[in-house]
Amino acid sequence: MANHKSAIKRARQNEKKRMRNKSSKTRIKNIVKSVRQTVNEKSNEAALAELNIAKSIIDNAAKKGVIHSKTASRKISRLSKLVNTISA
Repeated sequence: MANHKSAIKRARQNEKKRMRNKSSKTRIKNIVKSVRQTVNEKSNEAALAELNIAKSIIDNAAKKGVIHSKTASRKISRLSKLVNTISA
């Protein structure tokens, strides 16, 4: 454990950020899973609605620095491609 006052504060801040990032990453995983599940059910309108929600959540996480911006782009691209397969 940290001994200096500043190190103790830094440890406290890191723990808060870790928990915030963890919840955000879990949210991303759940929405991606939800989109994939909707695509498997062949529901086009529902898949598009889920995709829009997923884009928003992923972009927000990238904006806050939880995930890298290119990772966010890659996830969105792959999900879009997947949703487009059922609409075509």
